[in-house]
Amino acid sequence: MQSLVLNLLNGVSYGLLLFMLSAGLTLIFSMLGVLNFAHASFYMLGAYVGLSVAAHAGFWSALVIAPVVVGLVGAAMERWLLRRVRPHGHLAELLLTFGAAYLIGEAVKLVWGLPALSAPVPHALDGPLFTVFGAGFSRYRAFMMAVSVAMLAALYVLLHTSKTGLIVRAALTHASAVEALGHNVPRVFTLVFAAGTALAALAGVIGAPLFVIEPAMADSVGSIVFVVVVTGGLGSLGGALVASLVVGCTQTFAVASDVSLGSLAAFAGQSLPAQWASLSVAQVAPLVPYLLLVAMLALRPRGLFGRRDDEA
Repeated sequence: MQSLVLNLLNGVSYGLLLFMLSAGLTLIFSMLGVLNFAHASFYMLGAYVGLSVAAHAGFWSALVIAPVVVGLVGAAMERWLLRRVRPHGHLAELLLTFGAAYLIGEAVKLVWGLPALSAPVPHALDGPLFTVFGAGFSRYRAFMMAVSVAMLAALYVLLHTSKTGLIVRAALTHASAVEALGHNVPRVFTLVFAAGTALAALAGVIGAPLFVIEPAMADSVGSIVFVVVVTGGLGSLGGALVASLVVGCTQTFAVASDVSLGSLAAFAGQSLPAQWASLSVAQVAPLVPYLLLVAMLALRPRGLFGRRDDEA
């Protein structure tokens, strides 16, 4: 019972971190129609910038400064690069963001080097928040969950109840009408892209104390983010939230499991070759998100709450 509750809490906290990261990508795609392949690189850049800022000004300053800095980089990318290739279609945009991901990765190596770095947990958030059957749940994970929920609430309020959200949503489908009302539509697109990259940077700052900061972190988390976004449905924040929780909990329980694949096959009335039967579920846990993705694409290609299809 103890391990069940703790694994559930850890899975939810990991899932909410994935949502914080995937929300920016979902926001950019739903508003601009751009599938940003450099999104995980902005997450990595946020972690590195946050580490540098925290070393001089503290963790709480890094929570504000790093997303602003990375958001400005994202705004510059949209203003001087994406805006130039937008008339050439989505393929040109995709290729541009793919190249930008490599540039950001190389820039990180030049500035911070190749060695892995670690970010300390802030003193105020160190230690257990409460205990479950004698085992503690950390304050930092609870803080991360609270920030993710607050971010979801802020995005919902901004996009669905504010004048700014109305302008942003109208600019996507009726750009000429919005411009006729005196709004600068290109600037709106720049602000949306900057906001999406800033959310990725925020996830990088918050996730840094729980994971190792190294140049390959964008590659390791980037594929998981696309699994979440595709599984939830491209352009759906609600779908991204549900898919993040599913992926986070499923992978956490898989990592903690000591059941063998042979036992699962026997329970299902099947048999596996000896080399496969001896493997534990924990050993194949990294494959779990991709199995979920394949199953989703086979059963419901648009995702759980997808609102955009190939013709959109």
